[in-house]
Amino acid sequence: MQFIDLKSQYAALKPEIDAAIQRVLDHGQYILGPEVAQLEAALAERVGAAHCVTVASGTEALLIALMTLGIGPGDEVITTPFSFAATAEVIVLLGATPVFVDVEPDTALIDASLIEAAVTPRTKAIMPVSLYGQVADMAAINTIAAQRGLAVIEDAAQSFGATLHGRASCALSTWGCTSFFPSKPLGCYGDGGAMFTDDAELAKAAREIRIHGQSARYVHTRVGVGGRMDTLQCAVLLAKLPRLDWELARRAELGDRYAQRLAGLPLELLAVRPGRQCVWAQYTVMVDDRARLQQVLAEAGIPTAVHYPRPLHRQPVYESQAVGASCPVADRLADRVLSLPMSADLTLADQDRVAASLARALRS
Repeated sequence: MQFIDLKSQYAALKPEIDAAIQRVLDHGQYILGPEVAQLEAALAERVGAAHCVTVASGTEALLIALMTLGIGPGDEVITTPFSFAATAEVIVLLGATPVFVDVEPDTALIDASLIEAAVTPRTKAIMPVSLYGQVADMAAINTIAAQRGLAVIEDAAQSFGATLHGRASCALSTWGCTSFFPSKPLGCYGDGGAMFTDDAELAKAAREIRIHGQSARYVHTRVGVGGRMDTLQCAVLLAKLPRLDWELARRAELGDRYAQRLAGLPLELLAVRPGRQCVWAQYTVMVDDRARLQQVLAEAGIPTAVHYPRPLHRQPVYESQAVGASCPVADRLADRVLSLPMSADLTLADQDRVAASLARALRS
């Protein structure tokens, strides 16, 4: 069994993906070819944002977003410790300081009620993470940001396709940044990412920063990075887009089936708040005795993963740089979260096998 079944997805789209790649090979415009602009237009329309800027990865998206806002040494960015390292590393790379705010125990999302107390005169932005396919409390976060004159950058690496009261993730704040890493709800065949904003000036800055700060060829008006998304990867995503609605519906179905089949077992399910549509980038539960359960499931041929085993405020590189590092809920979740196989192409038979094996392991 595959933890994320990308082979079945490719088999279903093989003619379209192969043809898209071949078109790029034929025209030979591997950097900023026509597929880049085509994808940006399609994604902006889908999300409902005025501007989409494709970039080399989800990490580059976060980094460039911070750069467009002029964030640097002496500044603070409020974020969550319960995320992949990229969330914090882009802040530190620019010389700013991550200020970690604890998370909600039932969603693992940043606890918006704790953000206000973390704001200082040095705070320049809030970076919530939309984890496991569900967005954070963006309404409350945006309210705080508006009152304090702060920017909001949604780290939506795991939530492309999710919604909050009908509005799409990535179009809920100053910047929405997502990842097209192969395992994501919409994934390419390498690294890739995108940024979304309604601010034309910020979009212009991002486009220049991603090509080494150039406003024209060899005219460098900003400090930039090599942050372009490859034409080939854009072509892959264009081929995948027509199937995305089916995949998101399938993820919703599988998420509901997991909840039904795991009900009554000695574990906790993640809560999905009212008004939110979760795309289940991972299907994650909270359990005790995780190591034993993983071993039992592995022996049954069922792969699992842990997202994430050590929160960022406990990572050696960030312990000395973080502010607000008392995050007991994140610490507790790191010991208990367990991700089960999940992708749009997970078969119902395999899902039932996962649920039955987990039930036996919990009762043994």
